[in-house]
Amino acid sequence: MLVLSRKLNEKIVIGGGIVVTVVKIDRNQVRLGIEAPGHVAVFRQELIDASRQAMETADMSSSVAVGS
Repeated sequence: MLVLSRKLNEKIVIGGGIVVTVVKIDRNQVRLGIEAPGHVAVFRQELIDASRQAMETADMSSSVAVGS
């Protein structure tokens, strides 16, 4: 993992097409702006985790129903 320090309004460029900007810093929260091409999906990790967990739960439920 690359760890970088940035100040307010400073940017990080990823792969030439994605720009991450520090938009706001407030106590223990940092607000980021992300500019990316339309074909690049950008998700928060907790949404991916929740979706994965819901899919696993659904798979387990259907396995139990089929096995009954």
